[in-house]
Amino acid sequence: MFMLQFGLLLALLPDYSVEGKRDPVLYCGACRALVDELLYEIKKVNPKKTTEVGSFRISPDGTQEKNKIPLAKSESYLTEVLENICDRMNDYSLHVDPETQEKSYKRFAPRDGEQMGTVDFNNFQFNPDTSNYLKFACESVVEDHEDEILSLIAQEADSLAGKLCTEKSGFCQVSSHSEL
Repeated sequence: MFMLQFGLLLALLPDYSVEGKRDPVLYCGACRALVDELLYEIKKVNPKKTTEVGSFRISPDGTQEKNKIPLAKSESYLTEVLENICDRMNDYSLHVDPETQEKSYKRFAPRDGEQMGTVDFNNFQFNPDTSNYLKFACESVVEDHEDEILSLIAQEADSLAGKLCTEKSGFCQVSSHSEL
C-alpha cells in the first residue's frame, strides 16, 4: 500500500528539470565566434552564384515552381557550412581586456591568406581545454538555434550577432562588446 501511495505522490509532483548553468562568457563567445565564421564563409561565395529551390506547390499543368536564390543564402549551403563550423573554435581563445578586465573570446589565428593586425598574445589565456569547451558550446548553439540562424540569414538581418546572440538566444548581454 505504501508503494502505491509513494508512486502516486511521485506521479502527481510537477516535473522539475534541472539544467546546468551555462557559462555566459563561454556561450556568448561561442555564439559570436559562430556568427563571425558563418559571415566569413558567406562572404567567400560568389554573389552571382545561385541555386534553384522548389516549392511544394504544383501548377495546374503539373510543373513545380522553382525560384533562384543566392547560393550563400540557401538552406542546403548553410546547413553544410554549419556542420563543420564549430571545428574552427580552435582559432579562438579567452581574452581579458587589460583595462576593463572584461573576458571575451577572440580570434587569435589568421584565416587563409588574411593578415591580422597586431595581436597582443599576453592578454589571451591559452588552455587546451578551452577550445574543447568553446567547440561544445558552439555545437550546442547550432543544435538549439539552427532554425533561427537560417531564418535570420534568409531575412538578411542586420547585426546577425546581436540578433542571434542577444535577442534570440539570450547568451550575450546588450552591453557585451560586438568585437571579436
